[in-house]
Amino acid sequence: MIEIKNIGEYLKVNKIMPSVQRVKIFEYLYTKRNHPTVESIHKELIDEIPTLSKTTVYNTLKQFVEKGIIQIINIEDNETRYDADTSTHGHFKCIKCGIVYDFLFDNSDIKINGLDNFDIHQTHLYIKGICKNCKN
Repeated sequence: MIEIKNIGEYLKVNKIMPSVQRVKIFEYLYTKRNHPTVESIHKELIDEIPTLSKTTVYNTLKQFVEKGIIQIINIEDNETRYDADTSTHGHFKCIKCGIVYDFLFDNSDIKINGLDNFDIHQTHLYIKGICKNCKN
């Protein structure tokens, strides 16, 4: 994941006007790295920004995705999560505790049949199971 020293400047470089809400939402995603939903971001930031609506969170995340500074994680059909780490990596979701973990993988190790001469621009790898903490 890239190192960001000034979130306001990072947003400007990515052609996003840095409002208080946008800076706080990106700061939350970048520092917590907990793959949150719109609801969990709203819940975490509402005390700090009392005027923050879920619509603002949703619209801000949509803008961040469009600018390529965050990615959507859809491990479950009914649950959209967000990740500020846009590097190629996979996600493991524990079916007991619900925590989503990042893991690294090498695209060159993955064998895909039927896509010869295709240009692949994104790779998403989602795995579900039981994490080591829940196994113990």
